[in-house]
Amino acid sequence: MNWSDYAILLVDDEKDILEFLGYNLRNAGFRIYTASNGLDAVRIAGEVQPHLVLLDVMMPGMDGITACEEIRANPALDQTLVAFLTARGEDYSQIAGFEAGGDDYITKPIKPKVLVSRIKALLKRKTVLYDNGYDDIPRQPVSVDLVIDRERYVVTLKGKDLSMPRKEFELLSLLISRPEKVFTREEIFDRVWGENIVVGDRTIDVHIRKLRKKLGEKRIKTVKGVGYKYVIS
Repeated sequence: MNWSDYAILLVDDEKDILEFLGYNLRNAGFRIYTASNGLDAVRIAGEVQPHLVLLDVMMPGMDGITACEEIRANPALDQTLVAFLTARGEDYSQIAGFEAGGDDYITKPIKPKVLVSRIKALLKRKTVLYDNGYDDIPRQPVSVDLVIDRERYVVTLKGKDLSMPRKEFELLSLLISRPEKVFTREEIFDRVWGENIVVGDRTIDVHIRKLRKKLGEKRIKTVKGVGYKYVIS
């Protein structure tokens, strides 16, 4: 992959961190933009439409969680990845990041080479996401009232478009690709988040809960001790 084709927006309120991250990511070939607060991050992201936003959580004015929600609310940034880079490693903080629409959660401190590898893995994962066996979902009803539109990246339920962050869409796409098949938690982690991405144990549960809230409780069934499956009604 030609990494110079990829733009990354770095967001942190500490100038030294921005310079350090920018130096290492530029050396890896990426095009770099920077912001020192959440408000500027949302504005710059809308202007340059980066491939990935690397976002601190604790910032004055607008924190990273809120900035991520604002980025996810912009249709022009549907394909932009968001990774949190923060010293806060608590489970509740990670869950808040994923619920806001984050794609990864990276805890400081982290070695520059490891960070670059994580970012490359995220971008590679985005590039090959639909080459893994569920890229052939047509624009047609999956059940009587549910439509998956791959081109618009939209799920329609009973004629109404649902707002669905990337990971929710990918998780639903995976489950729907094989109705009634039980996907293990390991399969879901590998195919939706990628084997090189480390996420918390509750991440899948959070996304399943949000899908059920939008689609109804009966469409996605938990197979205790194994995983989840999409049930055709």
